Amino acid sequence: MACCHYYMLQEGGDAAFTINVSQLTFGPGAIGEAGDRARELGLKRVALFTDKRLAALPFVETAQRSLREAGVDYAVYADVEVEPTDASFQAAARFAQEGRFDGFVSVGGGSVIDTCKAANLFATHPADFTAYVNAPIGEGRPVPGPLKPHIACPTTSGTGSETTGVAVFDFVARKLKTGIASKHMIPTMALVDPDTAMTLPGTVLAASGFDALSHALECYTCRPHTMRPKAASASARPLYNGANPWSDLPAREALRLIGRYLVRAVADRSDAEARGQMMYAGTLAGMAFGNGGCHLPHGMSYAVAGQVRDYRAADYPQAHPMVPHGMAVILNAPSVYRFTASACPERHLDGAADLGADVRGATPADAGEIVAKRIIAMMQATGFPQGLQAVGYRESDADSLAEGAFPQKRLMDNSPRPATKEDLAELFRGAMRYW
Repeated sequence: MACCHYYMLQEGGDAAFTINVSQLTFGPGAIGEAGDRARELGLKRVALFTDKRLAALPFVETAQRSLREAGVDYAVYADVEVEPTDASFQAAARFAQEGRFDGFVSVGGGSVIDTCKAANLFATHPADFTAYVNAPIGEGRPVPGPLKPHIACPTTSGTGSETTGVAVFDFVARKLKTGIASKHMIPTMALVDPDTAMTLPGTVLAASGFDALSHALECYTCRPHTMRPKAASASARPLYNGANPWSDLPAREALRLIGRYLVRAVADRSDAEARGQMMYAGTLAGMAFGNGGCHLPHGMSYAVAGQVRDYRAADYPQAHPMVPHGMAVILNAPSVYRFTASACPERHLDGAADLGADVRGATPADAGEIVAKRIIAMMQATGFPQGLQAVGYRESDADSLAEGAFPQKRLMDNSPRPATKEDLAELFRGAMRYW
């Protein structure tokens, strides 16, 4: 159903797109390949990144045993924070700088993998912390060259961080999330082991699954690469190209898998098929958005996460308030798609159909409502909050949330329909309650 004219070259646009991906191994027991892969890369001493909760699970021990058997020395860094901050990124970078490692292994969710990326970056190319942070929040300085090898082993089914060049963190003083993005931060290898999904609590799996859904649908509906202003040089082409024919393929397959398996996977912790398929969907969605990009739901989520008051999600650490990333994203999504559908209704209908919605007889004017209702139905089926009010926000917060989201230019500029600050405030109001 996608419009064949979506990629018509616009004046000043970029006719070409670039695809950057990690080498990928997928299958049960894949984490056990870490040592052999490290040896293949010529690594002698690596930093093994994880967090304290994961360190007690068997997957970290599997990676350690594999490294030992391969004769690779390692040191464990288990102080990664769930939803990392600027301070936790800097602490990890100090560990990486002092350890003089020649490579990195990460075993964990997006927080672990992102923290490892940042530590590798600052250990390899030292700079002031804000130097590489996305502009206009930071300097947006380009990463000057390749990093040390990084083998990423995801244990959650949604962030896709094992295949992307993005590291996201809470900038505490600014009360927002932002990130660092570079093709040089893409892990060298990804070892995706679907067995890890069997340990995920329901809320964690739902949040990571909705994150993957958002990655795929935002990528498929974002501004096409032919509308993005052409960069001054090929090497300056941004990591997020915009939608492109290659990113369409993994995005749509991810949506089909998520539409079929997410609710099942959350409902039944023993459903190995559903949970394994969600691991695969998360990786596919990461491959898609890591090259095409995301747009408004993710950009808005950074303000939702950064301005949290006292919300604590079930199955997550309770020490401090937090709206988990995938939750912060999906709570905005139905409101956003009602707004963006007019820019590319065929793509919104494609996405809704891939997620399992009945689009027979639908017209372009129906697209936003159909995709919004399908996402809302999936939220209800997985016991997710019913909108931003459920995580502590009020309509009076909309302007503050818009102020926090608007600077996320890397994401905002990828929207198929431009959004002003006033538009964002209205979208936040529309996301307060869905049922």
